[in-house]
Amino acid sequence: MDEKKVLVDVQHLKEYFNINVGMFKSKPLKAVDDVSFQIKKGETLGLVGESGCGKTTVGRTLLHLYEPTDGKIIYDGQEIKSKASLKEFRKKATMVFQDPYSSLNPRMTVADIIAEPLDIHKLCKNKAERKDRVLELMGYVGLNSEHAARYAHEFSGGQRQRIGIARSLAVNPEFIVCDEPVSALDVSIQAQVINMFDELQEKLGLTYLFIAHDLLVVKHISDRIAVMYLGKMVEMGEADEIYNHPLHPYSKSLLSAVPVPDPQVARANKRIVLEGDIPSPLNAPSGCPFRTRCQYATEACAQSMPEFKEIQTGHFVACHRVNEIN
Repeated sequence: MDEKKVLVDVQHLKEYFNINVGMFKSKPLKAVDDVSFQIKKGETLGLVGESGCGKTTVGRTLLHLYEPTDGKIIYDGQEIKSKASLKEFRKKATMVFQDPYSSLNPRMTVADIIAEPLDIHKLCKNKAERKDRVLELMGYVGLNSEHAARYAHEFSGGQRQRIGIARSLAVNPEFIVCDEPVSALDVSIQAQVINMFDELQEKLGLTYLFIAHDLLVVKHISDRIAVMYLGKMVEMGEADEIYNHPLHPYSKSLLSAVPVPDPQVARANKRIVLEGDIPSPLNAPSGCPFRTRCQYATEACAQSMPEFKEIQTGHFVACHRVNEIN
């Protein structure tokens, strides 16, 4: 893993949205607040956290669907800043959206939906080449050639997501942000789609940022897992390491809620229930954002945000008391 080169390097990324809070006053909503991580070529980084923690915003800001407030996004050694670098980046990095219902244009046929990136980037010389490429992409994701002339509303959720995945592969990308790509699908279909992501990664040498809130899904597909809470990164490490030895109290709570198929193990497992509600990112707590729901919180946790530091090789945690509580 270590000898592979870093493909995506995100440094101190911030994404603030100005929210109106009354008479001509606005306040920044810190959706992503000083997040840094790297993804190596051919690797899958799973990004997890509860709804509203900023994980989707990380994915969208990374692809410049939102203009970053601050921080650097470096792709393959080059910082993405200018319009020219962004245009090149858009050919190499694409996104699979969460909702296969709203992310496909209902007025376009499947062939036109999949070919849209080819048309925008002028990647096909003629109609025959375009048609061949569309059929090749449909083959990758398990769709038949007769599906090409149909419209998105004629398909099930799983098939629509496959159309979305085929579209994201059209420009021959190296990096794909998968924004909860299976959360809107039935469980039986989820497994098929996740296995397809695995196969495509092997076949096409893809690199993924896989955003999800289901830890079982993330464990299955990810090489490393990063845990977010209220716009901050609180823990990151190898998937098995996070799963078997979580160090941050929030990660422990998340993992304690994962269902275990073995009844005896499930009975022995202690569920760590978090007290209180998730605070609003508009009025985030001082210091560590998790302290209002953490049983280990002390005065020091209110004073300063803990540094996101490497506790063991490749295992990063942001917690003042990480050594005491583990």
